[in-house]
Amino acid sequence: MQSVTPSTPLPPDTASAALLARLAIRRGEHRGPTAGLAPGHVQANLAIVPADVAPAFERFCRANPVPCPLLAVSAPGDHRFAELGADLDLRTDFPRYRVYHDGRLAEEPEDLLSVWRDDLVAFAIGCSFSFEEALLAAGLPVRHIERGCNVPMYVTDRDCVAVPPFAGRMVVSMRPMTLAQAERAAAVTGRYAAVHGAPVHIGDPAALGIRDLSQPEFGDAVPLAPGEVPVFWACGVTPQVALAAARLPFAIAHSPGHMLVTDRLNAELEGVSPSVAQLFR
Repeated sequence: MQSVTPSTPLPPDTASAALLARLAIRRGEHRGPTAGLAPGHVQANLAIVPADVAPAFERFCRANPVPCPLLAVSAPGDHRFAELGADLDLRTDFPRYRVYHDGRLAEEPEDLLSVWRDDLVAFAIGCSFSFEEALLAAGLPVRHIERGCNVPMYVTDRDCVAVPPFAGRMVVSMRPMTLAQAERAAAVTGRYAAVHGAPVHIGDPAALGIRDLSQPEFGDAVPLAPGEVPVFWACGVTPQVALAAARLPFAIAHSPGHMLVTDRLNAELEGVSPSVAQLFR
């Protein structure tokens, strides 16, 4: 696998679908989940921490590359990810955010303009919405897109590698499929390690400590049809569990399922490993 992907500029016509999606979000015209938005483009999770703990948070992500694959890291106070989009403002271009005070969810604003600070460092983290284009192209079902809802996400009993003050359990997303479809999905998504890669588990949710599929901690429950099994992928909401556990005085994340649509193309991530450095720089 390659370790990094060059950040060459994209032609305006290539980036236009992603830019139109961001502009719609920025104007308040789209506030829902972003699954299926601007097909072909990489989507990203968000975590923002004060600069004094940013090095530890980056080490936490690098120690847990499957649930927390880094795509980009900002400079302190910089509200852009220039490598992810030419006209991109991370304060306004996610449909909804989460602001944490002392590890507790304090508010879910639609922008960060009133809370942004010059000491904040932002992390763009890979999202499985990116590989859903490849699943659909392979004729595989993506139930939450079919139903027009958010993907279900569950907190598991699997501990991440701790990097104090950050620790916590891995979050997974779930997509129902038959066993034969799950095997094909594993082959398809295994090519996209930069956005979580192959499933971490197929079948019995109890093996991950999940008691009830109808009660996801994040997102919306989706039904399993007869003959289907749950297929679980590591999820970029995992950092939010770590942020809450760290009880930082102040931290920010995206609202689960409400992602940043970037100008980068999913094709750039095929065969790329997140283990050495952030992918776009």
